[in-house]
Formats: sequence, structure tokens, C-alpha cells
Amino acid sequence: MALWRGSACAGFLALAVGCVFLLEPELPGTALRSLWSSLRLGPAPVPAGPLSPESRLAAAWDALIAQPARRWRRVAVGVNACVDVVISGVKLLQALGLSPGSGKDHAILQSRSDLEEAFVYFMGKGAAAERFFSDKETFHDIAQAASEFPGAQHYVGGNAALIGQRFAANTDLKVLLCGPIGPKLHELLDDNVFVPPESLQEEDEFHLILEYLAGEEWGPFKAPHANRFIFSHDLSNGAMNMLEVFVSSLEEFQPDLVVLSGLHMMEGQSKELQRKRLLEVVTGISDIPTGIPVHLELASMTNRELMSSIVQQVFPAVASLGLNEQELLFLSQSASGPHASLSSWDGVPDVGMVSDILFWILKEHGRSNNRSSDLTRIHFHTLVYHILATVDGHWANQLAAVAAGARVAGTQACATETIDTNRVSLRAPQEFTTSHLESGSKIVLNPDKPVVEWHREGITFHFTPVLVCKDPIRTVGLGDAISAEGLFYSEAHPD
Repeated sequence: MALWRGSACAGFLALAVGCVFLLEPELPGTALRSLWSSLRLGPAPVPAGPLSPESRLAAAWDALIAQPARRWRRVAVGVNACVDVVISGVKLLQALGLSPGSGKDHAILQSRSDLEEAFVYFMGKGAAAERFFSDKETFHDIAQAASEFPGAQHYVGGNAALIGQRFAANTDLKVLLCGPIGPKLHELLDDNVFVPPESLQEEDEFHLILEYLAGEEWGPFKAPHANRFIFSHDLSNGAMNMLEVFVSSLEEFQPDLVVLSGLHMMEGQSKELQRKRLLEVVTGISDIPTGIPVHLELASMTNRELMSSIVQQVFPAVASLGLNEQELLFLSQSASGPHASLSSWDGVPDVGMVSDILFWILKEHGRSNNRSSDLTRIHFHTLVYHILATVDGHWANQLAAVAAGARVAGTQACATETIDTNRVSLRAPQEFTTSHLESGSKIVLNPDKPVVEWHREGITFHFTPVLVCKDPIRTVGLGDAISAEGLFYSEAHPD
């Protein structure tokens, strides 16, 4: 009798769970499988209908992403940090009494009119950009209006601080952050981030982040993608005032990974100061013990001479680079690389062209038998796909690293803990060629095998699409989070 009751109960429970599958097909599959397995009723039935490409891709990522065999323990990050004031760009400019005229880029902003022209220029392209505002008093007035504007939000800002925050989310990591840290920024930082007393200052540096939504319109301009325009009058970060503090802190902290950013902030400085600071950057990096990789995070720039100097002087001193499509093309234009005649990307950056430029950087400026250079890794990210390119023999776990970087792009933009497949879309090219300068391979995208690998003269490329957030909560800092996550899952082979 007891056996009959047990069988009957199991049958009724199985029927109930089956009804759940039929009536609530949108419930997460993991929850349904967990419920079924807890009842010990055998393998869970699969909901009817094929999984979406987004669901298949997210599941494939989760299966691929594994911790490296040897993990970082102590990460030192410097040297740019600030408070980001995030606000609707169109609403702020309207509040300032500005109207959309003809879009025009300005290397340095000198007036409110320059700000309006540069903002709509990049908004119309859906492209991220960062510019220096030279007039201190005008910037202060705009910054005060932005900070007090309804809906304005204050966040940790600056590539170094954002990368440090992302690393600090891993509680088993010790994170050192050097930069100009004012009281507001110190309050916003994770408790797991250690700031040397020498980095603390009385006032914060503020950067204004003017965001716009995909499809947002202002006058004749319509944004094809959600993105942001950043500007500041930031003298502490511009002069890299915390560089010496950063270098001097490394000996006591003893990191096993160093991340450097903020070189782009020097665009507002004189050529003489730029040359002096670049030399000091290279000298500081050379003092770091051999075997400790240094990652350089680039950001939006307009000064070709400064970019060329960074390529020639700094690239050989670092092991790894992080950059986006704007920075990659500008780098190639500044240093006479492949596809330099292209004025800008036409929509989604062509995978073959991107691959050609990455290959050229590592071949011309990376490590080889006849060149003294430490550069062996580049993490490229754009809205719809990422590529990790590495010189063979120097890095491990890059398949997991590129997948982890793409995954965090979707979760952070949507402000979710895991990928919500109802809120993201797969927009990467369904097929592409791996090169335009030689006979590249033709690749057809498969969501079940989302990381594609190819090789070219001792350099390995890992490509993966991104699940793009349909309605992003915040676009600022995505590149920094991507680079940090990719580094977290990377393993550097000792020299």
C-alpha cells in the first residue's frame, strides 16, 4: 500500500511539473530542471520549441568560461580616477540653452558651442568620444549645472578606478588603486580597494558623461546606438600627477599584475610635458620586476603625434593592450598601419579589417625573436563582438577570457547578475572573412560554438559575439569592465 501511495505521489508530482512546463515556458530552464531533479524523477523534459540563438550562446559561454590554472593574487591599478557625473546629454544641453546645429568634431573644446557641435557629431554616429574642455570657468559652470540637474548620478570614474572596482568584486583579490582620489570618490570605492594615503586629495576631479539612447533624436540627429560623450577640465589626471605615487607603491604592494591607464588625459598638456611624462612612464614600467605583466588600457584620443609616441615608446614596454574600435582605427591612422585611409568605421567594424590591424600591431610592435618588446596580447572590443589576439606561447585560457569579457558586457549594460536573454540581442555579423590583406578564412557564426579561433603567422585570434543589451542602463565603463574581466580569466606564462 505504501509503495502504491509513493508511486501515485510521484505521478501526481510529475504531472504537476509537466503542467508548469506547459503553462510557464518562460521560466528559467535551470529552475525547472532543479525542481524536477529534486523530485528524483529522472531526466528533466525539454520545453517545446528551439532555444533562441541568445539562449544557446549564453549557455555555451557558461560552459566555456573556466578559471585559469594560475590566478592573480594582487593587482595594482593606476593612474586616472575621478567622479563621473552621468546625465542625459540632450536634456543637459537643452537646459544650457543650446540647440543642435551642424555636427563637428573638436580636438579640444573651448566653448559651449564646441560642446554642442562635438556632442551631436558623435551622437549621430552612435560613437563614444572623450574630449578636454580648456576653459576652466565655463567647465565649472556646466559641471555645477550637471551635478544639480534632476536625475544626475554620481559614479566611480576614470579607467583605472573602474578597472580597480571590477577587480575588487573578486574578494580573494587584493587591489591597489593610485590616482587623484577626492572625498566623494573615496566614498564611492569598494571597501576591497586599497588607496595609498599619498593618493588622497581635498577635491574631486569631475568628468561629465553625456549619455544618449539608441534611437534618441535631437534636431536632425538620431543616435543609431546608445553611447556617451565624455568631457572634463581635469588637470590632475591630465598631468598624470599620481604616476610617481603609483610607481613607488609597487615595491611595497608587490603585485603580480599591473594595469596602467590615463595616457589619453595628457592631450590637454604641452608637447614638452607629454614627452617628459611618456619617458617617465617607460622608466617606471622598466623598474617593474621581469615576469609581472603590465596591461595598458587606451581611451579616446585625437592627437596623432601623442598616439604615435605611445605606440613607439610605451607599447614595447607593456605585455597587454585594451582598446575599442575608435582607438584601434585612430592608432592605425597615427602610426601608418593597415586600412589607415579609412576615415571612420561604416557601422559595425569589419572583422577582417580589425584582424589586419591587430596582426600588424603585434607583428610590428610586439614581441619577436629580433625585437625587444614585451607586447604579446591585445583585447579588442566593439559593441557587437570582441577579439583577443595573442602571440603564441605567452598566454593561456584566452578562450575563456574573451567569452568572459563579452558576457560581462551584456550583464553590466543591462545591470543584471547573469545574462537575461529576453533583454539582449545577437547583432554580430553572421559570417565574415578573417583578413582583407591576405586570403583569410570565411567564418559562419554558430551560437552553440560562440568562440571562433584562427591563426596567422604565430598569432592566435579568439573571436566571440556580444549579446547586446536592448535597453542599456549604463554605457560608461563597459570597456574597462570588459578588459578587467578578460584579464581576470587570463593566465600569463612566465618568461
